[in-house]
Amino acid sequence: MQTRVIVLNGGSSSGKSGIARCLQAVLPDPWLVFGTDTLVDAMPASMRAMDGGIEFAPDGEVVVGPAFRALEAAWIEGIAAMARGGARIVVDEVFLGGAASQKRWQQALGGLRVLWVGVRCEGAVAAGREVARGDRTVGMAASQAEVVHRGVVYDLEIDTTHAESMECARAIAGRAE
Repeated sequence: MQTRVIVLNGGSSSGKSGIARCLQAVLPDPWLVFGTDTLVDAMPASMRAMDGGIEFAPDGEVVVGPAFRALEAAWIEGIAAMARGGARIVVDEVFLGGAASQKRWQQALGGLRVLWVGVRCEGAVAAGREVARGDRTVGMAASQAEVVHRGVVYDLEIDTTHAESMECARAIAGRAE
């Protein structure tokens, strides 16, 4: 059975998006990329102002409530449906709930071949990237660097602290046969 979904899990500014773009370049078939940012960008702005939505605290903490979780569940099921329909998908994800987040994805992706990839990066390096990007709340990278990996089981772990995105993508592609 071919890999249908590659899930990249890592904290903000760990390098997941760059790796996902490189995967699209090195994998032999067309792969779609969807990520947490895709979901958040698709939500109405009111989700950031309402109780139960999503809140980006000034210190970088991300707090999500039941309204966010309901839309996220539908989105995850949609990704799974596309994979079952024949699409090959790279998911650029941030497991804020660690193992509980992975479990939500595992339930939705049941029966599909999934490659689970942990994308690690030293907190100080990710924080530097965060500042250079300029589009993130400062502190998000440091607060997520380790918490997103708690209790998560991977098929492959990579560290982007000193590795380039293309190098990481090639290592992942070698496992996504």
